[in-house]
Amino acid sequence: MAPPLLLLLLASGAAACPLPCVCQNLSESLSTLCAHRGLLFVPPNVDRRTVELRLADNFIQALGPPDFRNMTGLVDLTLSRNAITRIGARAFGDLESLRSLHLDGNRLVELSAGSLRGPANLQHLILSGNQLGRIAPGAFDDFLESLEDLDLSYNNLRQVPWAGIGAMPALHTLNLDHNLIDALPPGAFAQLGQLSRLDLTNRLATLAPDPFSRGRDAESPAPLVLSFSGNPLHCNCELLWLRRLARPDDLETCASPPGLAGRYFWTVPEGEFSCEPPLIARHTQRLWVLEGQRATLRCRALGDPAPTMHWVGPDDRLVGNSSRARAFPNGTLELGVTGAGDAGGYTCIATNPAGEATARVELRVLALPHGGNGSTDGGRPGPSDIAASARTAAEGEGTQETEAAVQVTEVTATSGLVSWGPGRPAEPVWMFQIQYNSSEDETLIYRIVPASSHQFLLKHLVPGADYDLCLLALSPATGPSDLTATRLLGCAHFSTLPATPLCHALQAHVLGGTLTVAVGGVLVAALLVFTVALLVRGRGAGNGRLPLKLSHVQSQTNGGPSPTPKSHPPRSPPPRPQRSCSLDLGDTGGCYGYARRLGGAWARRSHSVHGGLLGVGCRGVGGSAERLEESVV
Repeated sequence: MAPPLLLLLLASGAAACPLPCVCQNLSESLSTLCAHRGLLFVPPNVDRRTVELRLADNFIQALGPPDFRNMTGLVDLTLSRNAITRIGARAFGDLESLRSLHLDGNRLVELSAGSLRGPANLQHLILSGNQLGRIAPGAFDDFLESLEDLDLSYNNLRQVPWAGIGAMPALHTLNLDHNLIDALPPGAFAQLGQLSRLDLTNRLATLAPDPFSRGRDAESPAPLVLSFSGNPLHCNCELLWLRRLARPDDLETCASPPGLAGRYFWTVPEGEFSCEPPLIARHTQRLWVLEGQRATLRCRALGDPAPTMHWVGPDDRLVGNSSRARAFPNGTLELGVTGAGDAGGYTCIATNPAGEATARVELRVLALPHGGNGSTDGGRPGPSDIAASARTAAEGEGTQETEAAVQVTEVTATSGLVSWGPGRPAEPVWMFQIQYNSSEDETLIYRIVPASSHQFLLKHLVPGADYDLCLLALSPATGPSDLTATRLLGCAHFSTLPATPLCHALQAHVLGGTLTVAVGGVLVAALLVFTVALLVRGRGAGNGRLPLKLSHVQSQTNGGPSPTPKSHPPRSPPPRPQRSCSLDLGDTGGCYGYARRLGGAWARRSHSVHGGLLGVGCRGVGGSAERLEESVV
């Protein structure tokens, strides 16, 4: 019987341990070691009695409820350095004895409210080295009372579930370093009486003492070890409490203000940790709006640290965000729909640790014209009221306000200039109001004009539309609902020009360009013709001179009878020479320039002192010549 029983035990042990893993029984506790095994998922045949399960350095991508079902005795679960991107709801639901859970070095992006449900006795949760950008507020609710060590370092967290972390009374170590946290909520660690180590290396510019004001038990007197190196600290009076802690061995540095940038935090004297009180740089002093319109009150303040902005209404109550009002952190207060009750004085308050500053803003809400201006129902003028009021005002009141007649001139397709006279000074005018609508859009449009102006340019009109326009004078009213504060001055009717078609403009542009090109071409052609004419004229003046012809030559003697002239037979006219020449100088056979030949002839004549004959001939193209004989005594 012994050999079969031994074989049965061996067979049961082999089936309980997965093939690629190593199983160890140490003092009645089973350890399953499956690290570095290349696993793509949790082995399904893991012994449900396993106390320690190590699945680190594998390629597991997802976790679900079947992976750890019925493993109620599991105490230590290591899933570090895998490729886990998703944890299903209640994947650890049966791990009621789990004390340590290592999920560091994975690819988790988000933890939902049900991802970590189940382990009610968890003490150590390691989630560092993931890509966490969001953790649901209720993700840690099942182990708030038991958790002692929480590591969320090296993630992408801008916010953490502060409410859940603040409700962990047994928490000893909290690592939030190397995230994107830039602010701490007030009282974030007030209930963490057992906290002994806190790492806040993030993007914190300041550390207010309020988050670290926490109650301590008599059983845990160990001081808090705070690590905040690497933060861009703004060294002002808000960090003076931290500077007074004697920690000269740390190497934290100041990032601002400019005078302290780069200096070691613990070497800066306490007197240089200073703040600047708030200063209201600019604000809205007085604002007038029509009833029902939006009112925007602005207030800008300077200071170090940046002041916190608040608004106090006319009823001396703090104005907060509601359906009608919205206060922005930059000091802007926006009232969506104003009423008569919103009028009054508003106070802008800027506060910081160094003091506070205030500024007053006056809001005036103008009541809209009611039944006294041509409306029969006594309410706000509608789209059809202005046409009726225009006609009745032109008939009934046109003779009374002739000096303030309303005219619309310089009308284009999209604009028109409204002008009116000063009118008779019946009542003081606070401001003018222009009301108009068009045939294309029945919406009534209001424009407010200062009392010192007597013209206003309307823009963004509809082309080719008919407009009815009325001008009203607003006088200071004794009450917010006084109907006599609005007085009609006159009305006018005008029509905008139709829109210019694009084809006409394009045609005019094309014709203008064509005419410009034609005129330019004519000018260029005329210039070319003039240039050619000048060139031809210059060449003709140099080469077109007729040859010198001398006829009826007579010989003069010294007292003797004059010789009988010889008769010459008639000659036919020589052919038209193709090349003209001037005087022939001797026997040279070439033609020279006129100036050169004439100079040579006069030189020879001056050398003939005894009246020698100079034979000057001009040979034409055909070889004929005439002789000139002269006797000089």
